[in-house]
Amino acid sequence: MKTDPVEIFQTIRAALQPYAVLGFTNRTNSEALYDLWTEKHITIDGEKRTETFFGSVSVTPEHVLVKTGFEHKGINGQHDIQVNKLDELLMNQIEEIFAIGYKTFIENEWV
Repeated sequence: MKTDPVEIFQTIRAALQPYAVLGFTNRTNSEALYDLWTEKHITIDGEKRTETFFGSVSVTPEHVLVKTGFEHKGINGQHDIQVNKLDELLMNQIEEIFAIGYKTFIENEWV
């Protein structure tokens, strides 16, 4: 189990990085933030967009925050996930959330 916020951040960032070659743009890749966007021109619920947030992971001295730009049930009903301890089960859940989000983006032709 990982408890160091920097180590947790690096682990989750590594899991998100493959999405950068699947049609998403990485705008920030620093030691504190990694985010992904689609720059495809789309319409969601009648709103025209030139960019859409997919997800991010950020680190503070206290915790790591995982954010998504799509609907999901999340972990314990949370939309954004605050991580203080990362074990294999939680990492698998985070990876599954992003895989479901990617599938949604593909099905809706948002990426």
